[in-house]
Amino acid sequence: MKDLMGLMGKAREMQAKFQAMQEEIANIEVSGQSAGGLVQVVLTGKFEMKSLKIDPSLFKEDEVEILEDLILAAHNDAKAKVEQTMQQKTQELTAGLPIPPGMKLPF
Repeated sequence: MKDLMGLMGKAREMQAKFQAMQEEIANIEVSGQSAGGLVQVVLTGKFEMKSLKIDPSLFKEDEVEILEDLILAAHNDAKAKVEQTMQQKTQELTAGLPIPPGMKLPF
């Protein structure tokens, strides 16, 4: 019974740590770019776009599709960085825990 109580306490502690981690991730901002930095996007940890910067040299009427593709590429770059940050923070939090491979957290 003592082990069960200890396990329940650790589960509550882990839940609190995950909540704190989720709040921390929600407050991060990550920048993604394309075309060597000519297009930059900043996303929050919730994947909300905070800002978009486009170098004026890209404003050419006949190249609108290229600009659209560059914006998408910058957004995807920032999104990948947010996902990588989330994965790193989850690994830091769960380091040393006997969690089966492939198990998604938080529960």
